[in-house]
Amino acid sequence: MPDHIFSCQLSGSMVVNYGENDYLFNEGDFRFSRRNCLARFIKRPGVNGDFKTLAIRFDQDTLREFSAEYGYSAGKPHSASPIVPLQPVKAYKDFVDSLIPYLLADQQMDQALIKLKLKEALLILLKFNPELKDVLFDFSEPGKIDLEGFMEKNFQFNVGLNRFAYMTGRSLATFKRDFQKIYQQSPSRWLVRRRLQEAHFQIKEQGKRPSDVYYNIGFEDFSHFSQAFRQVYGVSPSKLKTV
Repeated sequence: MPDHIFSCQLSGSMVVNYGENDYLFNEGDFRFSRRNCLARFIKRPGVNGDFKTLAIRFDQDTLREFSAEYGYSAGKPHSASPIVPLQPVKAYKDFVDSLIPYLLADQQMDQALIKLKLKEALLILLKFNPELKDVLFDFSEPGKIDLEGFMEKNFQFNVGLNRFAYMTGRSLATFKRDFQKIYQQSPSRWLVRRRLQEAHFQIKEQGKRPSDVYYNIGFEDFSHFSQAFRQVYGVSPSKLKTV
């Protein structure tokens, strides 16, 4: 999530996974998602097979303009959760309802109107959740952090190396150089090996099905996962428990 997001679950439900934590949002729930966090989203249609989420993205330029216009700035360093469930106050629902006609019109909203609606959303958020001020208007970039600790916590997220580098406060070249010093191998090779190691543990020790594991540990394609697993462990993941 490269930007802060205010969203409402219109129909169906969504499970948001941030590392070891899961957040469940049902129809009518509101949430705030903090920028520069890695998350996985599982969408579940409702009883009518319908799934809809309305999301408002606050890019950094918009927030800087709002900060200058209304005098908001971050205070103390924040420790907000990556996902913040919001109380379903009437103002949130009224704001979302005001957007529905524009979305149903099946035409692109005017840029001036979009800017106005973004300001409205921010004003409402800050009225009912003033603590988000320290999150929304923190324009600092990620500082250089412990690379090994970060990778062990986030290896299962399927994002590019440039994103891993940015979130550890490094350029891509520095990230690769630091990674080589720690692991004596390239990030790409380590990620595959580490994900396979986790898959082996979950299948053999936790009894999970390979089809339920591969995506959650960072593989997009099951056949690629199965082939890589066989190359490392000499057996396909589906036959691991019988060996």
